[in-house]
Formats: sequence, structure tokens, C-alpha cells
Amino acid sequence: MPVPWFLLSLALGRSPVVLSLERLVGPQDATHCSPGLSCRLWDSDILCLPGDIVPAPGPVLAPTHLQTELVLRCQKETDCDLCLRVAVHLAVHGHWEEPEDEEKFGGAADLGVEEPRNASLQAQVVLSFQAYPTARCVLLEVQVPAALVQFGQSVGSVVYDCFEAALGSEVRIWSYTQPRYEKELNHTQQLPALPWLNVSADGDNVHLVLNVSEEQHFGLSLYWNQTGPQIITLNHTDLVPCLCIQVWPLEPDSVRTNICPFREDPRAHQNLWQAARLRLLTLQSWLLDAPCSLPAEAALCWRAPGGDPCQPLVPPLSWENVTVDKVLEFPLLKGHPNLCVQVNSSEKLQLQECLWADSLGPLKDDVLLLETRGPQDNRSLCALEPSGCTSLPSKASTRAARLGEYLLQDLQSGQCLQLWDDDLGALWACPMDKYIHKRWALVWLACLLFAAALSLILLLKKDHAKGWLRLLKQDVRSGAAARGRAALLLYSADDSGFERLVGALASALCQLPLRVAVDLWSRRELSAQGPVAWFHAQRRQTLQEGGVVVLLFSPGAVALCSEWLQDGVSGPGAHGPHDAFRASLSCVLPDFLQGRAPGSYVGACFDRLLHPDAVPALFRTVPVFTLPSQLPDFLGALQQPRAPRSGRLQERAEQVSRALQPALDSYFHPPGTPAPGRGVGPGAGPGAGDGT
Repeated sequence: MPVPWFLLSLALGRSPVVLSLERLVGPQDATHCSPGLSCRLWDSDILCLPGDIVPAPGPVLAPTHLQTELVLRCQKETDCDLCLRVAVHLAVHGHWEEPEDEEKFGGAADLGVEEPRNASLQAQVVLSFQAYPTARCVLLEVQVPAALVQFGQSVGSVVYDCFEAALGSEVRIWSYTQPRYEKELNHTQQLPALPWLNVSADGDNVHLVLNVSEEQHFGLSLYWNQTGPQIITLNHTDLVPCLCIQVWPLEPDSVRTNICPFREDPRAHQNLWQAARLRLLTLQSWLLDAPCSLPAEAALCWRAPGGDPCQPLVPPLSWENVTVDKVLEFPLLKGHPNLCVQVNSSEKLQLQECLWADSLGPLKDDVLLLETRGPQDNRSLCALEPSGCTSLPSKASTRAARLGEYLLQDLQSGQCLQLWDDDLGALWACPMDKYIHKRWALVWLACLLFAAALSLILLLKKDHAKGWLRLLKQDVRSGAAARGRAALLLYSADDSGFERLVGALASALCQLPLRVAVDLWSRRELSAQGPVAWFHAQRRQTLQEGGVVVLLFSPGAVALCSEWLQDGVSGPGAHGPHDAFRASLSCVLPDFLQGRAPGSYVGACFDRLLHPDAVPALFRTVPVFTLPSQLPDFLGALQQPRAPRSGRLQERAEQVSRALQPALDSYFHPPGTPAPGRGVGPGAGPGAGDGT
């Protein structure tokens, strides 16, 4: 039967080239060889391990030349793939070695070699194929009869059908025997491409350029890769990573070229997430609608009114992998308008929607309580706030802490809505509206009373009132500065960046009614008196005046404290950046060991630099605050013990935070350099490994 032929027209500019390609029917690989030879293809691929060259024991078959040919492998009449046929030409190399004792024993040796010299030759020929990203190795067994064994002469060839390859790819082929007697043959071939299609950009528009001859007629189809072909209008807003282009000649059994040029285009990825939508199906089930499949994960978050970021509920819940157009479920008991879904891809927030807000109304001023359950029915509660999860009950200055008792009462009386529950914990949403209304009513009443009293005073003594108010304002300012509480700031100079951060904190505290003492501002006295004498005098003066000693912990300070607690000595002979802090330990530790520290000492550390749990337990007998997240509580601890809580405490905390923020940014993200990876705990932070 004549072999059918296929004409593939490759448009190369204005001069098309016509290639005749044989068509192979069926998916199975096959092999055939020259007349007189017998060959067999192993059933499965083998590992591509050529091994070392070994000496030939006598005449062997060896590959001498590789020859390739393009063919088509067709599953059906119109479903064909490009394939590469490989022919390996073989020859007999080597010779029989004469026995060393042939002359000694005469013709006796001839009888022992006569039979092997007249035997057929067998070889295992390996074909190794590489075309990115595919790599294969097949094994061909070849046998040559004795009549064709002629030393140094070609015995024929063995043909393998075939290696599948893509248009435009570069193919590399190696051939050798097992075992390997000679250096392997290699052959590289560049398969033809279809160069008539080109994609170019013009501003926001994308042009498809078809460079073909005027006699050729072509069909063009744009399709979504995962849903099948669709005819669309190519617009810059339609570009998504899975948008592919297919082009082919309008001829029978034409080869179609597929390209996906927008897979790595940032604009296409941006369009993808702009088109993606989250859709709520039931209380617990939802799905992600998107034009393309994409790797993503989702989690629930809680969004409070006021513009604060949505806080992920991980833990106690966990991130879940997301599949486009597949129904997903969260184990919720009830819905809430403040519950939202966050979708992350490549560790970046891409999508956030509050799915339950459409059916349950706008965001509510509710507090989310997180219940954690431990062994033996132990449980703890905390209220989720922008600054973190505040334990209840708590003496903190946050809104949830102030209303902690009322929230616990509402929880016990069943006024809170349970959103989630399992063996490890639960989530509760507690309303805050009634407390907010009461609070604002009292504020308005106080404002009205104050306005009435002030108006009465102004009416009675208008001129005297003006002078009295002016004098009162000056007296308050001067008295506050004079009565400012003394604060002695102790720290370990881990590096110059940390010293600048400490200086910024001390300067910000000086703007408040505080008299701050720090060795940075007393270097001359420190050098003249010595670290121990200077600190002893400053500590005694501060405590006699009812002041407070602030221990600013850093990784270096924690290491020195741990060293001092283990050795019991401070090494007074050392000289270095830690001398002042090391010297202070000999005076500070007795106050902690004898229980005199509470009320006179407070601790502090910076967020992202040190966790409070890393501070040695002995020093956690006094409050340890993290800055700037707990600035209000920290400033409250620096006030006089019997001084009333100022209503401007939050305002002062914001003032200190603003003054401190440039130094924090400069320390954690130095300009012109990538942000350093600062860990948490001893040894983290800059300079922790410099040995100082």
C-alpha cells in the first residue's frame, strides 16, 4: 500500500518552503533495521546512564553515524503531532586477539577460537533524546549474522520511530552501546518554526502581525486555555496569563501553532485579579470565579469599622488552598458582616471581600472574642483589636480592656453570637453599641456642664477671667516642667544604629513632663567618674526623687543579663560599648533580687527586635512593654504613682510614636539597602553577631 504524504507549508517570508512528511498511524513506538539484521525495541524507557568506556573483548558493533527525519504521528485522521525519526548506522570495530601461546602449542589454539570467530554479533544500542523540557532514553537490541561480520565495514542501520518534538525546538540526540566501548555519537537539530505570527505592543493596544504571502489564506482563533476555544476581541483589558493564540493554514490536516505570550506578563496578572470575584453560595460555602487557574490560598479575617486593616484569623483557623470554580467551605456556625475572606497568591494579598456584608448589612461595631481551650477544661479569652489580641480581664488601656468585665458578662449571659467552635477554641462576636452610647452621653453631659460654668465665669468677670486664665496656663506649663518625674534610661549599646534609636526615644520622652537621664548625653561625666560611679549617683538621685529607672532590653542586653546571672560577676575590667550597662547590673540586680524593683523600675523593648518573653524571668517581675505598640501603657507607667491618668495620654503616645518612627524606619530599613532580616530573641538584630 502506498504511504500517505502530508504537505506542511512553512511561510518563511515571501518564499514558502514545502516539506513532505510521512505519516505514522498509532501511538506506539517501533523499530526496523536493514535487511539481514534483526532488531528489537525494549518495552519501556531506560535511565540515561552512559557509564565509562571499557575495552572491547573483541569485534563489537558500534554506532558510526546518526541520521534524522521529520515525520508525523497521527492518533486520528486529523490529529497529528510532529515526530523525529532516528536512524543509527552500525559498523564492526575491533579484532580478535591472537593467543600468546599460539606458537608454543601449534594449531591447538585454533580449535578454541574457530567457533567464536564464526558467531554472530549482538549489541544493545541506546538512543538518548533531549528537547526541553523532555528527555528520554530507549534501548534497541541488534543482532548481525556471522556472514555480515566484516572488520571495519558497515553492516547496515537500525531505525527508531519516533521521538515527539515541538515546532521551533532544538533537539539533541546521543547514541552509544551498553557497555560503552567508544565515545558516544551526538547530533543536534533545530526543528522548523512557523514564523508568520508576531505579537507587538503599541501603548495599551496589542497587535497580531501575520507575515504570510498574499496567496495564503489562514484562520486565527483566540481561546481560553482551560475552557476550550472561544472567539474573542483582543483588547488590553482582556489580557490574562492563560490567554493563548492558535494559528494554522486553511488546508487539510494542517499543523496548528499554539503560543501563550502573556503567561508572565505583569499586566495580564493584574487583569486576572481585577476580574476575579468571590461568590457566597451558602452560609459556609463559597467559590472563586477567575478567568484562569491560579495557585492561591484563602483565610477568614475580621474587619472592624474605622478603616483598620482586616486581621487574619490564623490561628485559630488556617489557610486553605483555593481552586478556581471549586466550592470551598469554612466551618462557620453563623455569618457576620465583619467576617471577610482574604485570598493570597505568591505570599501577596490579591483579593479581599466581605461576603456576608451583602446579606447581613454594613460593618458592626462588635468585638471579636477568641476563646482558646486547653487540657483539663482550661480556657482563656482575648479580644481582637488593631494592636493585637488583648487578654480578658486585663489592666491595659485599650477599649476592650476597659470594657472587659462587661464583655465577659455579655458572654456568660448569651448576648454574644458564636461564629465558630471546635475542640481547640471558639469565636464570639459581642456587640459594643450600648457601651458606646453610654460613654458618649456622659461625654456630652460633661461638656455641657463645663461650657455652662465657663460662660458664667466669663460673664461675671470678663477682664479678670482673661488674666486669670493666662496666668493659669503659664503656671501649668512651668509647674509641669518643674514637677516632671525623673527617668533614668539604661540600655546596652549593641551598635551605633541602636544608640541612635535610643537617643530618639530619649528626645521624644523629654517632650513630655519627664526629666530624662541617659549616658548618651553625659559622656564627659561618664568618662570622668567612670561607669559604676556615674550610674550609682544617677540611680540614687532618681530613686530619691521618686523617679523611675527604665531598662531598655535588646539582644545584647539580654545576653549580658544572662551572662551576669550565670557567672555572678560583671567583669569590671572590660572596656567596650556595653561598659555602662554592664556596670549598672551590679546595682540593678540587688533591687530585683530583694524585691525592691516593683514601682521603681519598668522594662521596655522594641517591636520586631525582641519579644518580651526573651527577657530573663527575674526582670519580668516589673512590667515590660513593647514599643511602639504599647506606648500608652508605657507612658502611663512613667507617670507619678499617685498621679491621675491623664486624658491626653493617648495623644502623648501618638506624639512620641511620630517622633520615634523615623528612627525606627532608619534602623530596620536603612536607606539604599534591602531591609535586614531581624529575628526575635537573643542574638537577633544588627550587630548581634559582631562579638561585642
